[in-house]
Amino acid sequence: MLFTDLGLIEPVLRAVEAEGYRVPTPIQAQTIPHILAGRDVVGCAQTGTGKTAAFALPLIQRLAQTTRAVASKGKPRPAPRLLVLCPTRELALQIADSFRTYGKFLGLRYALIYGGVNQNPQVDSLRRGVDVIVATPGRLMDLMQQGHIDLMTIQTLVLDEADRMLDMGFIEDIRRIVRHMPRQRQTLLFSATMPEAIRRLAQALLSDPAEVQIAPEVTTAEGIDQVVYLVNRPDKTVLLAHLVQSLNIDRGIVFTRTKHGADRLVRHLVRHGIRAQAIHSDKSQSSRVNALKNFRENKTPLLVATDIASRGIDVDGITHVVNYDLTHDPETYVHRIGRTARAGARGAAISFCDREEVKNLRAIQRLIGRELPIHPVPDMPAASFLDRGGEPVHEVAREPRAARSETVDRPRRNQNTSGRRRSAPTAANTAKPRRNRANGSRAGKPAKSTAVAAAPRRPGGRRKARRA
Repeated sequence: MLFTDLGLIEPVLRAVEAEGYRVPTPIQAQTIPHILAGRDVVGCAQTGTGKTAAFALPLIQRLAQTTRAVASKGKPRPAPRLLVLCPTRELALQIADSFRTYGKFLGLRYALIYGGVNQNPQVDSLRRGVDVIVATPGRLMDLMQQGHIDLMTIQTLVLDEADRMLDMGFIEDIRRIVRHMPRQRQTLLFSATMPEAIRRLAQALLSDPAEVQIAPEVTTAEGIDQVVYLVNRPDKTVLLAHLVQSLNIDRGIVFTRTKHGADRLVRHLVRHGIRAQAIHSDKSQSSRVNALKNFRENKTPLLVATDIASRGIDVDGITHVVNYDLTHDPETYVHRIGRTARAGARGAAISFCDREEVKNLRAIQRLIGRELPIHPVPDMPAASFLDRGGEPVHEVAREPRAARSETVDRPRRNQNTSGRRRSAPTAANTAKPRRNRANGSRAGKPAKSTAVAAAPRRPGGRRKARRA
């Protein structure tokens, strides 16, 4: 099947061909006809499958073929007919860029609404009139409360990356936004995963939707070589620097659990002579845009990101994904590594697993239905990977056998953080020496000398200090 077989109009096909695309991805081929017919759609597919174009192409065509709405207040100007909600600024920028690219021959107007920047340019674009609004929920709510946006002319609502908006706590904001929209509208919901909360949201907002699910949620994309390194947490940075240099990683994304961890990792990599930049929600908009620009242009080989910020990263040619911190959510692991091996290419997913993350590794292996190969850590003794009972971590990482589920009474070792056995406590080494009340010293230790000695109290006056 080709794009020319999907019923798209000539200006849209011309824009698609200008980008070098001829064959639609599975989600595009299945979704576009439903959207052109005006149906509600629930789409579930992994990242990198072309979800943005799957709704952008048909919606651009519907906008071009319907009468432009006019604002009811003030001077006649285009009123918004399409609203796209997404969780992050980066994703909003990517979606808006896709609409401009595919709709460049149709003269549509767009407004990009997100927080972290001055709102005045965004308000000015709304006053001039727009056909499409691409927004994050927080800033959109702010402008609605200030009276800058009227959503009663919206004909189509798109919720992109709905699962991530759920994680970020935007679901209630979405419900409030929908209350200010017409009941009769087309609603599209796209998500990389489909938890129960998202299914309930879809049932509440969509009417008889067409369901499009391209790949099971539990599978990882073909062409990704997945490996695990069992490594102590303090050694992760050194191991990452070694792999970047030995594997010649030219374009890779490193995932960390926290924003502070991302910044700290970048500082350590720079000390090792490796160019890297961090991207997360605490960074300014200009810093995030600059980091993405350098990453796309191969000026920065490594981008260190948190999961929330990474949802807007749409960069081709990513060769490696590194799970510096192994996520507790197995579906997030699938989403992370889906950023490599796109468009038939091959890629590598490298995961670092310390002792506390073994349970996360087990959960991931259960979800994808296979054990991940474990590679030895270069120049690090295997003894450092022994668990409390002397069992190697690569054994602990495997799914426990039935025999292991039984409770066994074992003598517990008294260990300190270095792994050495402590001697049993005795009265001699646990009793605290008695304190001498007269001078504050402990038995067996001389009293500390003081620079100021107490003087006798004078009648009717305060005690004065005299120098010893």
